[in-house]
Amino acid sequence: MADIQVDTPTGPIDAVLESPDGSGPGVVIVHDAFGLSDDTRAIARRFAAKGYVALAPDLYSRGGSKCVIGVFRSLAGQSGVAIDDLLAARDFLARQDNVTGKVGIVGFCMGGGFALLLSPKGFDASAPFYGITPKRVDEVLEGACPIVASYGKSDPMLIGAGKKIEQVLSDKGIPHDVKTYAGASHGFANAVPSGAKGAFVRVTGMGWRGEQAEDAFGRVFDFFGEHLSEARGPSASL
Repeated sequence: MADIQVDTPTGPIDAVLESPDGSGPGVVIVHDAFGLSDDTRAIARRFAAKGYVALAPDLYSRGGSKCVIGVFRSLAGQSGVAIDDLLAARDFLARQDNVTGKVGIVGFCMGGGFALLLSPKGFDASAPFYGITPKRVDEVLEGACPIVASYGKSDPMLIGAGKKIEQVLSDKGIPHDVKTYAGASHGFANAVPSGAKGAFVRVTGMGWRGEQAEDAFGRVFDFFGEHLSEARGPSASL
């Protein structure tokens, strides 16, 4: 694991880079509302163990409550500093000697919303986990890359989201794998945070569900194996 900085249009941000032995496709991992946590770092290691060069940028690098609010505003407004940060992370991976060419994006909750939002923006595959559904989602997903999405049936914040996303992707002919898991709520593929944050998650019934989480990660690795395994063609551009 390497704690690094990634250059962006508004200055460098912190990030974690996990690399496999040898080369592989790149994956940008977008953290949830809790930030670049131990859980996000563990997810980056999980992807590296599967042969991916995994980069997890810290969208809260600039610090303070205004930074957190700004990230959510970027997601809601579909533009702004956080968007630029994630595109810079994509470009950083594409330049690495050990990245074979194709770059995917994975996100959780807030990060899943970004993974959906950026799926038409130069990524080759996207894996939103219980991603917040962007406004005007039918327009947002125009020209999207292949998407593998995972939702919890008991998620009170995203009722029916999986069905809606699957319908939009089907209508547009975008390759996809969307699954909604019975017995799972929001955050089912994320470790429960410690302290007061973790207590809140446990009380609400959200958080890690091992069987569903492992199935979802397995689907992502199968899907990415299909869509990220080959290098970009010579005419491909970011």
